[in-house]
Amino acid sequence: MEKKVTVQAIADALGLSRNTVSKALNNKGALAEDTRQKILDKAAEMGYRQVIYISEPSPAEKGEIKELALITQNMPYGSHFGTYALNTFQERMSKNNYRLSMFPVRDTEIASLSLPIGFNKEKTAGIICLELFDSEYIEMLNTLNIPLLFIDTAAGTDMTRINADFLLMENHLSVFILTDTLIQNGCRRFAFAGNPEHCRSFSERYQGFIHALSANKLEPYTSQFIGRTVFSDVNTLEEIVKQTLQLPEVFVCANDFVAINLIRTLKKCGVNIPDDVRVTGFDNSTESRIIEPHLTTIDIPSSKMGYIAADMLLSRINEPDMPYRITHVRTTLKFRASTGELKY
Repeated sequence: MEKKVTVQAIADALGLSRNTVSKALNNKGALAEDTRQKILDKAAEMGYRQVIYISEPSPAEKGEIKELALITQNMPYGSHFGTYALNTFQERMSKNNYRLSMFPVRDTEIASLSLPIGFNKEKTAGIICLELFDSEYIEMLNTLNIPLLFIDTAAGTDMTRINADFLLMENHLSVFILTDTLIQNGCRRFAFAGNPEHCRSFSERYQGFIHALSANKLEPYTSQFIGRTVFSDVNTLEEIVKQTLQLPEVFVCANDFVAINLIRTLKKCGVNIPDDVRVTGFDNSTESRIIEPHLTTIDIPSSKMGYIAADMLLSRINEPDMPYRITHVRTTLKFRASTGELKY
């Protein structure tokens, strides 16, 4: 019989307190990002199976508890939209007698196309995938014949070939309108910041950006801020900013976290926002409303998406033969100080 891995065992292996490990595993409290990730990686390595369960069903609802699996490469935490979506997803699923277990996938499992430690195919009624962006691994999950739901997906996923439902936020049109609004306000030098290949949503945002420029007979001013490595290190980003002889008038960023890192770096280099450069994000994270100047962004109805995700997976479990769905949830523009005064 497989030995159960405890929170204390993980704490002992890392030389940390049980309380610190518990915070990371339950996504509660303040922890340094590297500490949290180290704990999650060690938990996956040791085969820890975390059960995420919001509440016991009422006596009238009690019955057989069915198992769901959350499969992820990076467990969302903090103000990531997925944190709010997962909370409401769990709330609805628990009321329907489903229990959600988290299965972080390690790089070795991605490379070997192996199921995560502790995952039991026979006992799993449905799978939700969040922050899972490897196309080959997605195709492997497709062969399990278990109801599948993806919240966002890999940039290269052919959603017409995967027998699963997909839930995304509306990306293309909202970024098109945002970019076009800035063009109509006289801006001409635009750059996209972030990696369009990171996930489907980033790719769709980039396409909306390019579409708006093309519709106005413009081209991207520079591609120096696009790619995997630009934002991986603050020193690298700072060097690129310093080496750019003339910065664009507007940075359209893949999400708020890219935008916030960029704003901090620009300020460090003596660039004024929005007088010298305007910056936009995507997510409407808590940080976007705190940073100075407050960030123009696009709001995702994160909590409502959790309910929609639950309804989609429940309906797929109950009616496996229904047509597969690709659903985009409407987003909302939020103009703030980082783009200055605009007419729109």
